[in-house]
Amino acid sequence: MTQDLIDIILSQPEIISAPPVLIDIGASGELHAKWKKIAKHSICIAFDADNREMGFTEKETDTFKKLIVFSRVVTDQSESEIDFYLTKSPYCSSALEPDTERLKVWSFAELFQVEKKIKLKAIHLTDALREAKIENIDWFKTDTQGTDLRLFKSLPEKIRNNVIVAEFEPGILDAYKGEDKLYEVIRYMDELGFFLSTMEVKGTQRINPKELSYFQGFQKKAIDKCLMKSPGWAELSYINSLKRGAFDRRAFLLTFLFACLENQYGFACEVADEGYGVTQDSFFLELKKKAIAEIKKNNRQWPRVMLKKAGNKIISYF
Repeated sequence: MTQDLIDIILSQPEIISAPPVLIDIGASGELHAKWKKIAKHSICIAFDADNREMGFTEKETDTFKKLIVFSRVVTDQSESEIDFYLTKSPYCSSALEPDTERLKVWSFAELFQVEKKIKLKAIHLTDALREAKIENIDWFKTDTQGTDLRLFKSLPEKIRNNVIVAEFEPGILDAYKGEDKLYEVIRYMDELGFFLSTMEVKGTQRINPKELSYFQGFQKKAIDKCLMKSPGWAELSYINSLKRGAFDRRAFLLTFLFACLENQYGFACEVADEGYGVTQDSFFLELKKKAIAEIKKNNRQWPRVMLKKAGNKIISYF
């Protein structure tokens, strides 16, 4: 999808007056790859825990139309402070306590070793939206090490049901006490009327520290290449199917755009049809033509892609 077409969609009056709202909970500090083409038109809300400050900062940036950063941990509870567990790997730190007993059979268990338990300033997600005067979320992205689903569920029903894309990273194995699990996310989002656009399963090796001690140096580092990985967690991306409730021109435009960013061009065609049916706006017919053109372009590239995959597979045997 070309940047020109993206800019045309995002320059529609309904979107100019109400820019896309992107929420990033558990932000890594890097711009989400899927947002690169829409960031300059969008409002982003992020959370950066820092005990030195309270409230939030709001500013225009080179990346986003507006960036709102809260210096607190986001939670689904009405508490001003919460316990936070700092682990050996900062990427495993969480508001939930690591389940060391269940983790001990996995090769990456040491990453979850708690080095310090601290108190951090916290804010309920709904309160954060109210303070920022934000009334809707279009793209919800969260990676909080165990609390993704409960945060999404804590949103007011009207906001939750109108989210267009929702991304989660739930656990499969038991890493944290009381964490939200993959099967819970799948069940809930299916009931809510979203469909699973992508799922990338990540994993680790089942080998406990005692067995791991038989290996040293390079052999220990190469364990992840020698043992089968078991599924440990997954990166999920959901899209609202727009089958529940009434949606306006803005919702259809953004759903079409986000579907294309997810490479879901077939669904984008459906959205264009529905958008035209509701609004009788011929712009949606033009958008459908663009989506079909993308599918045809991908079809032409398919043989080359398959040959490349086959070549890579052959090379991997040597």
